[in-house]
Amino acid sequence: MAATKSQTKTRTSLSTHLLAGGAAGLAEAMCCHPLDTIKVRMQLKNSRRAAIDATAPKSFLGVGQRIVQREGVRALYKGLGAVVSGIVPKMAIRFSSFEYYKTLLANKETGLVSTSGVFLAGLLAGTTEAVAVVTPMDVVKIRLQAQRHSTVDPMDVPKYRNAMHAAFTIIKEEGPMTLYKGVALTALRQATNQAVNFTFYQEFKRIARQVQGLDELPSYQHLILGGVSGAMGPISNAPIDTIKTRIQKATTVAGESGWSRFVTVTRDIAQKEGYKAFYRGLTPRVLRVAPGQAITFMVYEKVKTWIDIWNSRSQHIRLPSEKYA
Repeated sequence: MAATKSQTKTRTSLSTHLLAGGAAGLAEAMCCHPLDTIKVRMQLKNSRRAAIDATAPKSFLGVGQRIVQREGVRALYKGLGAVVSGIVPKMAIRFSSFEYYKTLLANKETGLVSTSGVFLAGLLAGTTEAVAVVTPMDVVKIRLQAQRHSTVDPMDVPKYRNAMHAAFTIIKEEGPMTLYKGVALTALRQATNQAVNFTFYQEFKRIARQVQGLDELPSYQHLILGGVSGAMGPISNAPIDTIKTRIQKATTVAGESGWSRFVTVTRDIAQKEGYKAFYRGLTPRVLRVAPGQAITFMVYEKVKTWIDIWNSRSQHIRLPSEKYA
């Protein structure tokens, strides 16, 4: 496949990535978080416990309906605070690091980046965001989502009241490194996600521009391309995400290494629940990630364009005064 340009005519600043990425991440989280809560509940569901409770729903719609009936509608947004508080730095790191790695991997003479270069840049960007933001955010989010309490009954007080309280409690009871449980698996998940996501999106965008003869695509096309590319990652790494979720939900065991924890969780899932359990929650995850990425890319591209236009107009306004200074 053809190479792509590593940068536009004017280099986009980090602040533009911060604002555009933050706006995109906030929009994505508000729209899609309920699906993530359903996905986590499905991944944490034990098949033996489900066999005892014959009424336990198996479909993602059934799980969502039960959450609403037993815990209230607001329960679908458990852990949202952890997501929102990390979304701005996460998206800023994702987009800015991706562009930075692309610049490093660009051909020195032509300034172009090959498809393999885009894939590697996405791989590195996903790893960077996983270590910097996503892992602690995921640990807090999963602990909050795993709580089965009513959000409409004031007497039903959960262990973790909100994202800040959850983080403080986890650090106090289990140590600060608990926030980095599953960091290797999270990095692997995010790396594969963003490598596949960015590669497909960049290629789809290049082809769409070429076929239509456009410099910029309309927003609805960014939405479609982002959704299609966003679905690729979850399909490719579903077992990783399930194992990671189980590890991050469990409390820390003294003296247990990360590797032994990984082996134990993987073996238990395979032996007690079967290999299909590794793909539990895949449907809501795809339904969560695909529209999430569609919203993210559409909002990001639109906000970035607005900021570029604003910056361009600001520079033109300053030109006359600078001329006579």
